[in-house]
Amino acid sequence: MRKENSTNTINEQFLFRVCELNSAIAMISGRWKSQIVYSISQGNNRFHLLKKALPNIAEQVLGRQLKELETHAILVKKELPETVPAGIEYVLTNKGHDLVPILKQLCEWGKTYADGKEISADTV
Repeated sequence: MRKENSTNTINEQFLFRVCELNSAIAMISGRWKSQIVYSISQGNNRFHLLKKALPNIAEQVLGRQLKELETHAILVKKELPETVPAGIEYVLTNKGHDLVPILKQLCEWGKTYADGKEISADTV
């Protein structure tokens, strides 16, 4: 846990105040969050389905990333009492649904510019 008066914390708070983009990136940063959101949007809305869709993610990491996405109100956990044992389904909120097309656009941008390609002076 960082100290509230540390330089890192002060700088982070400043950046969040001057541009909402920094806050948005902080919400979705993490190696797996974008993949989790996209996977849920494709119907992989249970823990075991997410694990199957993202086989390289550790269960602890998946759980932690889901919790963080829930904290940021990108998804909610919905209990399924009709299943035995009672299961949990992850549902994107409006905020989460609004994020999906943005993630798709970032993916396209990445295919064009970030796929191991260096930016040269000619492309700037």
